[in-house]
Amino acid sequence: MDFQYEFAVVGNLKPPVEIGAGPFGVRNYYEVVGGSIEGKRIRGKVLTGGGDWLLVGGDGFARLDVRAQFLTEDGAAIYASYPGLLELNQKVSKVLVDGGETDYGDQYFRVTPRFETGDQRYAWLNRTLFVAEGRLGAGTVEYKVYRF
Repeated sequence: MDFQYEFAVVGNLKPPVEIGAGPFGVRNYYEVVGGSIEGKRIRGKVLTGGGDWLLVGGDGFARLDVRAQFLTEDGAAIYASYPGLLELNQKVSKVLVDGGETDYGDQYFRVTPRFETGDQRYAWLNRTLFVAEGRLGAGTVEYKVYRF
C-alpha cells in the first residue's frame, strides 16, 4: 500500500481564543481566516469561518478538531473535517510563544482529513481516504495531504 501526495493546504489563523482548563484538558479555539489548497487536481482558497477547537492534554499532545471550507478556482465548494495529533515538544512550544516555524519532521503532527462535496468534478474526494502531516508557521498551519 502506498501513500500518494495529492495537495498542500495552508491555513491562516487568528490568535487563539483561550477557553481554558476544563474536564478534558485546556481548550483553545483557532479561527481560520483564509489560506490556499494547491495540487495537480485541485486549486483554490480556504474560506473564513472554519477553525480548530484544539484540546491540550496533560500527556504532551494536543488533539485537533478542525472544520474548514474550500472554494476551488473553478467554483466548487468543499467541506473538510479532521481530527489529529500534535506533539507539543520544545520546537512547537517555541513557535507558539515566540513565532517562527517548524518543519514537517520537527514534531509528530498528523491528521486524517475527510472531505465532502456535491460537485461531481471533485466527487473523488468523497470516496478517498487521506492522511496528512503538518507543520506550524507564524499564524499559519500547513499540511501535505496524501491519498491512501
